Amino acid sequence: MDAVGVERNGGGIAPLRHDWTRIEAQRLYARPFAELMHQAQCIHRLNFDPNHVEMASLLSIKTGGCPEDCSYCSQSAHYDTGVRATRLMHRADVIATAQRAKDAGATRFCMAAAWRSPKGRDLDQVCDMVSAVKGLGMETCVTLGMLTREQAGRLSDAGLDFYNHNVDSSREFYGNIVTTRTLQDRIDTLAHVRDAGLKVCCGGIVGMGERVEDRLGMLTILANLPSHPESVPINLWNVVKGVPVNDTAERPDPISLARLVATARIMMPKSVVRLSAGRQYMTDELQALCFLAGASSIFIGDVLLTTKNPQRDRDANLLDRLGITSGLA
Repeated sequence: MDAVGVERNGGGIAPLRHDWTRIEAQRLYARPFAELMHQAQCIHRLNFDPNHVEMASLLSIKTGGCPEDCSYCSQSAHYDTGVRATRLMHRADVIATAQRAKDAGATRFCMAAAWRSPKGRDLDQVCDMVSAVKGLGMETCVTLGMLTREQAGRLSDAGLDFYNHNVDSSREFYGNIVTTRTLQDRIDTLAHVRDAGLKVCCGGIVGMGERVEDRLGMLTILANLPSHPESVPINLWNVVKGVPVNDTAERPDPISLARLVATARIMMPKSVVRLSAGRQYMTDELQALCFLAGASSIFIGDVLLTTKNPQRDRDANLLDRLGITSGLA
């Protein structure tokens, strides 16, 4: 292994690893900060343009009333969060929103529905939305809960690019935040998505009261999947009224978040690491540090599902000061 931690054989980079141990992840994370950041940045430059950030936009096409008891979620029917359950949006409204996102610089449009799993008629409508958004020239992503193999195949036939289904946290911590479905249920859905030829967007949430070891456990799960997720969203816990996580939440300090991003970059060198929910809590300096650590994607727009997101002007100003290109107008 060379000075930046990239294994080489005759000048070529060794195959991606899928056999990471928790101890290895902890050792990476605990390296002296300058060395960790250097290693992550070197690996990032081998796989990405270090001066470009991908823009994605997220729309809740069906909000609230979800039967799952995810203890961090404003859309769970188990908690009084003030979020009103809605019906599935009309196709025309979704397409109009996607066009506005494209005009604002987004290249990927993500559609989220608060379901345990989609029903047949609902899936028909989502497939139609996917095809229409593809027709705008955008990449498409949906998150609809658990999928069967057949449902994943239908989404693939409709032209879907990415399916989002987060593992949320480590195996040890998972039961503290969700009881209505298991982590294995999530892994099974990811397998159906892969079998259908779809790309995977899969990450987790930090700041819910978990330990650093749990955050690294989450990364180990992702890095040891048969194929690394093409996108790895790192979500900061967003304060939500009425959910149990409020009693345990503790936002990670900036250095620990940058360490986590750098560790994700090293363990999954070809995956796009995205700063997702919770960016409104991050200073410009912390976001810059995370870009240096290997993050190369953000969500744009004032709202992510039901929570706030940084204003477009703030994002444009930050990226301009950093000399980072994007589609942000």
